[in-house]
Amino acid sequence: MQKLLLIPKKYCLSLLLLFFVVALASAQNKTITGNVKDNSGQNIPGANVIIKGSNVGASTSFDGDFTISAPSNATLVISFVGYQDKEVNVGDKTNVKVVLESNTKSLEEVVVVAYGTQRKKNVTGAVQTLNVTGLRDLPVPQLGQKLQGKLAGVQITQNTGTPGAALTIRIRGAASISAGSDPLYVVDGFPLQGNLANINPDEIESISVLKDASSTSLYGSRASNGVVLITTKRAKSGKSQLSLSVYTGMQSVPTENMTEMMNAREFAQFKKEVALERGQSVPEMYANPEQYGEGTDWFKAVTRDAPITNYSLSFSSSGDKFSTSVVGGYNKVEGVLLNSSYDRISLRMNSEYKFNDRVKVGANVAPTYSHSKAPQSDGIWYNSPSIVQSALLTNPLAPYINEDGTIPLSVGWEYGTAASPNWYNQVKIVKNTSSNLGLLTNAFVEIKPIKDLTFKSTVGADMGSSVSDFFSPSTAGSIFNPPNEADATRINGSHSNQFAYSWLWENTLAYDKSIGDHNFDVLAGYTIQAAHSESGYFSGTGYPDNRIESLSAATVITKSTNVPGNPEWIQDWSLASMVARVNYNYKNKYIFSGAIRRDGSSRFGADNKWGNFPSASVGWVASEESFIPKNDVVSFIKIRGSYGVTGNNNIGNYTQYANIVPTNNPFNNQLLNGSSLAGLNNTDLGWETSTQADAGLDVNFFHDRIRINYDYYKKVTDNLLYAVDIPISSGFFNYTTNIGKIEFWGHEFSLSTVNFDGKFKWITDFNISFNKNKALELGTANASIYGDRTITKVGEPLGQFYGLVWDGIYETQAEYDASPKHEGASLGSVKFKDVNGDGIVTNDSRDQTIIGNSAPKYSFGFTSTMNYEGFDLSIVCQGAVGNKIFNTIQQFNANLDGAFNVNTDVANRWKSEADPGDGKYGTVVGNTGPERDWTHSSFLYDGSYLTIKNITFGYSFNDSNVSALKGLRVFTSIQQAYVFTKYPGNNPEVSAGSGMFTGVDNTTYPVPRTFALGVNYNF
Repeated sequence: MQKLLLIPKKYCLSLLLLFFVVALASAQNKTITGNVKDNSGQNIPGANVIIKGSNVGASTSFDGDFTISAPSNATLVISFVGYQDKEVNVGDKTNVKVVLESNTKSLEEVVVVAYGTQRKKNVTGAVQTLNVTGLRDLPVPQLGQKLQGKLAGVQITQNTGTPGAALTIRIRGAASISAGSDPLYVVDGFPLQGNLANINPDEIESISVLKDASSTSLYGSRASNGVVLITTKRAKSGKSQLSLSVYTGMQSVPTENMTEMMNAREFAQFKKEVALERGQSVPEMYANPEQYGEGTDWFKAVTRDAPITNYSLSFSSSGDKFSTSVVGGYNKVEGVLLNSSYDRISLRMNSEYKFNDRVKVGANVAPTYSHSKAPQSDGIWYNSPSIVQSALLTNPLAPYINEDGTIPLSVGWEYGTAASPNWYNQVKIVKNTSSNLGLLTNAFVEIKPIKDLTFKSTVGADMGSSVSDFFSPSTAGSIFNPPNEADATRINGSHSNQFAYSWLWENTLAYDKSIGDHNFDVLAGYTIQAAHSESGYFSGTGYPDNRIESLSAATVITKSTNVPGNPEWIQDWSLASMVARVNYNYKNKYIFSGAIRRDGSSRFGADNKWGNFPSASVGWVASEESFIPKNDVVSFIKIRGSYGVTGNNNIGNYTQYANIVPTNNPFNNQLLNGSSLAGLNNTDLGWETSTQADAGLDVNFFHDRIRINYDYYKKVTDNLLYAVDIPISSGFFNYTTNIGKIEFWGHEFSLSTVNFDGKFKWITDFNISFNKNKALELGTANASIYGDRTITKVGEPLGQFYGLVWDGIYETQAEYDASPKHEGASLGSVKFKDVNGDGIVTNDSRDQTIIGNSAPKYSFGFTSTMNYEGFDLSIVCQGAVGNKIFNTIQQFNANLDGAFNVNTDVANRWKSEADPGDGKYGTVVGNTGPERDWTHSSFLYDGSYLTIKNITFGYSFNDSNVSALKGLRVFTSIQQAYVFTKYPGNNPEVSAGSGMFTGVDNTTYPVPRTFALGVNYNF
């Protein structure tokens, strides 16, 4: 008390006032207790109880109870995943009882399916939907890149990083040998001719992937590889909105997984050792390797850090009668390889006008323009001047820029390796451009003549034209053919153009009716589509010099014109179809769907023009049954199954005809123009047929906080299009017909969880798929099909790698003497397994065998999304396990002849019995050809990988007190953040082939890592 009296009097009044305020505030708050249950009377643990307008809150206990301190004028907001939020005014209450109603929004959500929509709860096929709102921050120009890792059973791989190049999309594996394995892409009801490369992802609102025959059969003879339905943005009813999205960033080449090539000092040491081991004199330039440093890193010389920019502006407005949505975009990507780029300008306008409750019309218009510069980057150096592989193999002693700043044209023989161009110069001066103009448009009228009946007629067109120009000056050159500026005969150029269009007219009649607990809808329709394309190619030589790049400067021009009847340059096809479907459910609990499409195609033979593609599926929502106990654990159960038939008509045009081609023949010492047969007629030629069964299970737990989806499928593809060998006495080697059968089967599993749902929200999505296949029948007498490095045989998976089994090196004389040998073998050379046990090794079917599979055992994806008070963090991963990759560059970067630069591991090769190295590479003495040129398992690497595809961190100012900041979101993003793999290459997703010939890495344009900053603003 005495100490209290020591406080100066001037502070006493302030302390008393503060005490009064605190006491008053404490008196205004009171303790509220309560309990939260669901509408079945079960307690809800973990529900959020928050004072509205504040961050003060509590969570319910295991018994659903809570305690919170709140003022009398407060409002409590109670929320839980899977239930509708509820607000309770405190007033004079000290105890509240809260009952939360189930929120069936996710199950009642309408998803896009073939020729219409369905409630998600009633979907019985294998359909996966994706709202692209969560993909907006990924700094990539293509939709396929944004979908990676998001869809179960859908493998999306980026085979090359070339700006503007399309990704490879496979739904449930590659279902064909030669008729293509790409899915059918349908944008706003229009089946596209090409891929998704030129579509602006910002135009897209939702995606549905149809995987089984039940969901795809209404697309008939084009649906065996699955269907991707894309819906573009529409105006929301009663809303007007203007949005701007911008991001800019920098791309770089990730090099952590690339094979390390020798630098100048290491390569000089290697060349010196090669000469000494062969008993040759050491060239002067290699006599003292220590005089050299790093030298030229040719890969770095032809690559760069490059910017990327994207702008997207969208406007939407909806009134009582008229609604419109407009999205404009500009994307510019400077490639990480010199002289490469991709620019795209896009616009989309979707409009609808409602005359009255019975008549509605609409139109969509979407023009695009793109321009690209694409040096010949991919492939093997001897097939074309492929920049990436050639640069890696170039001598590091040679400079790409001289000390005086001049640029040498070539790396000559004076450096002791193969003569080649200066790739830094070559990539900059060779012109290879392409300009593409496209238009996708459709219009519809929708009439409801009577209640529940809707007639819709749609007409649309997809048009495109492209122009490409190529010019290679005399200062360019290629490996073994260095440039010569004075030699004008080396100059060559070309010009090509293509124009294509397709049109579609569809008429459908839909009847939707509910009678008591019986609900059904019926669809019937007729659709026709036709397409035309024509192209021309002109090549030129005889340029006077390098100054004029136009083809008109060439004195010798070779042209291929659009000659009617020539299938190489003019293509036409048409398709007429009838469709029908019925969906029925009883009490939304017992569900049935049946569909059929009948296709007639100009691509098929005269005796096989029409085909039928039926399907049926059933579903049972078991959680709606009264005998299924209602509890807090299981909130939804649906069991579904389907069976159906689809087709693949990607067999090309005119394949069924005995085509006539121009032929030049000598007669009376003159070369005269004529014609000859190019093949045999096949009136029975038809589509490939896939019969597929699917069984699925959808289960939700803990009020939909955990959602599990599982599918098992089995698909048999029959009538495979194949070139069958025929007797040469016919005048031909083969003809195309339907023969062969392949079986596919697999498991697909996806798991979505809401881990936290309050101020801190954390959602995870995981998917994994296991796809397998084997050939059941093949060609004539089930003969195996051989590729360059692959084999497909009955009873085995498609396209397995085929060759010799690498068995190390003959490291000692004793081992050499005791081992089977191949022709040219010697002590220290490569050793192969004697598969047939005859005591010798031969590079043919006697010792060649299956050495690996290019298909992964399983592929997976993972997405984690977290939000906290305006902050958000998203991580997307994708991976595959168990596949092999054939790395062709090892044939050259481990070339023991010393013609090219080699990888650093070659330094530890076999040199002698006393110095055997690490057993990977053999001696440089003697015949090195088998180690380099024969296909063997040493070239195969484990292609398993896990890629962190994207990391995005952002902040939204929606709760800001500054009105100008509301609607603003800023973010930073890393694309292709890191790749975890043992594969010694830039890109484990690479595959140079398709169908049965996948898994080969011919060295491609590197996939860049992109760092970006972006802004989204809703005005």
